[in-house]
Order: sequence, then structure tokens, then C-alpha cells
Amino acid sequence: MTGRDISLLFVSPSNPISDAIACIDRSGRISIALVVDAGRHLLNTISDGDVRRGILAGCSLTDPISRLLEIKASTPYPLPVTAPLETDSAQLLKIMQLRSVRQLPLVDRNGVVVDIVILGDFLPQAVESFQAIVMAGGRGMRLRPLTESTPKPLLPVGGKPVMEIIVGQLRDVGVRHIHIATHYQAEKIMRHFGNGHSFGVDISYVEEEVPLGTGGALGLLKEPREPVLVINGDILTQVDFRSLHAFHKEHGADMTVGVRRYDIQVPYGVVSCRGARVRYLQEKPQLSLFVNAGIYLLEPSVFRFIPENQHLNITDLVSKLLQMERTVVSYPICEYWLDIGQYEDYQKAQEDVQNGKFQTHATH
Repeated sequence: MTGRDISLLFVSPSNPISDAIACIDRSGRISIALVVDAGRHLLNTISDGDVRRGILAGCSLTDPISRLLEIKASTPYPLPVTAPLETDSAQLLKIMQLRSVRQLPLVDRNGVVVDIVILGDFLPQAVESFQAIVMAGGRGMRLRPLTESTPKPLLPVGGKPVMEIIVGQLRDVGVRHIHIATHYQAEKIMRHFGNGHSFGVDISYVEEEVPLGTGGALGLLKEPREPVLVINGDILTQVDFRSLHAFHKEHGADMTVGVRRYDIQVPYGVVSCRGARVRYLQEKPQLSLFVNAGIYLLEPSVFRFIPENQHLNITDLVSKLLQMERTVVSYPICEYWLDIGQYEDYQKAQEDVQNGKFQTHATH
């Protein structure tokens, strides 16, 4: 027995998906929720990836967890991998390696979940390595006059510059090498962060003499040996970058794009027609879209498709990869996320910190 209180991992199929997210968050290294019935019989498991796939399929956080189980039923791995409680350690490790799982619930003869082991119980936990680049070259015109003397990434939120929050979050998930792409008031950013050692990281700078766009700025980097996380320097978020990286690997992606659900309420009745004939009329529908969240993860091989010292929007890079039939996947962000692009957004960020909706220290 591992001594873990597995009751903290329990959720019911009727619980909302938000409960599964909270369960996964509080499980720490286990990173899983156990779906059980009233008798603690294991029905299935829910991972972070299962939640994200559910959101992409149209689930909302208020939908029951049973919706995720319905979606999981059509995947290559619809059922949980388990082991009998009395299984010895060597066999447990063998099962986990053969089935490529990091968590293994242990059940008794009646199918009641009694304990759980994770791969880290048997092997040293390998830290998945990736670099990061923070895009910090914008002029922040929509935030004038705040940005006349201060570059947007250095605007304080809760008494700390936005980009300092980002750097701290990257450090706390194991990122040690961070590039910062600069242009507007670059010297102030370089003076604040220096070589990064006082922030627990190594920082290098790529300076755009003229604005090159997010894709073009990446062309100033040497081709890396490990994946590169790209994030805009004005994004306030509590997304788990490690989970994003795991999702990226699980889908064999060349590039992963962070997306955010955005709902639009149409203020009119919408009429659908085929020629002159009306098919149906829908009164004031709500459209649900996924929008670009300004967070990306790129494999090293993608960098060979980025021209050097040429303007390139990140959307053009995505289009190029899709034309070449490369794998580009979307990672839905359901955690706190705010793009501080306008004065109203900046005010909201300050209010969210004051009200405890966002923590300016790393939370992972």
C-alpha cells in the first residue's frame, strides 16, 4: 500500500467536468481522476488530455463527466488499465511500461479501487525538457499612455511585471533557457531581466531591428534541439505548460496551438436559407468558437520552414505546416487566461489579482 488517500481522486459520472479538472489539479504528480460508482468500483479514469479532447468536442465545464466517458469510448484506449492489489512491484512496472501509462489503479477482486501507483514510484521521474521564447517586442499602442515610457511586458500586475510572472511560471515547470524577442524599448526589458540568473533561469535576447511578426522572430533563433514553447509577453494565464507539453507529445504534433473558447451572442434571429427557401430560423443564437490564445509549442523540425530575417505571421506558419500535411493540433485552455491588449483588460487583470482569481506567484 502506498498510503495515498485515493478518495481525493474520486469523481462520479454525474459530477460536472469542472470537478474532474479540480481533482486532477489537486492530485499533483498523479494527474488523474478516478471515476467510481457509489461502491467505489472503478468505472474509468480521466486524464488532463481526456478533458481537453472533451472541450474540443464541444463539452462545457458544466456538462457531466459521463460526456467525457462517451467520447473516450470511441478512442483507441476506452478502458482503464488496472492491476490486482496483490501484484508485486516488478509486475506493476512491467504493466505500466507495456501499456505506456504513468498511473495504475489497484483494485480488489470485486473491482473496488483500493490504491494507485505511478511510474515515479518505481523510476526516477524524467523531466521533459523544452525551451521557451517570450514575445516582447510590441509597442502596446492600445495601452497608451501607459506604454509610452514602459514596454507592455513590464507593466505591473499585482505589483509584478506581467513578463516576470511568465518567467517565474516557466522556471517553476523546469524551463531553464528562455529567449526574449525584443524591439520596442528593448533596453528597458534587458535591464530588468539581465541574464536571468536573479530569476533562476538563463535568458538570452533576440532583437528585431524591424518588427518581424511572431513567426519571423522565431527565425532569429538557431534551430533548437528540443521543443520550444512560444508565448506572448502580455498573456496572463495559469495554464499548466507541462500538461500542454504532454498533450503535444501524446498527439505526435509538429506544432500545438493554445486555443480559448469564445462565445458570441448574435443579437438577431438568424435565418438559414437554401436559395430563396427558408430552411429554419434561430432566434438570437450563441456561437461558440475557438480563438488563438497566443501560446504555441513547436518541434525543432518546424524551424527549418521559418525564413531568416523575413516577416512571418504565426498564422502563415500554421498554414504552411498544414499545406505540407504536418500535424498541427489545438490545446484548449480552460484555466485562467487573459490577453492584456487593451486598457480594460489591464484593469481586469488588476481586479482579478485583488479578488484572488489570479495568483501572481506560480501555482503548479
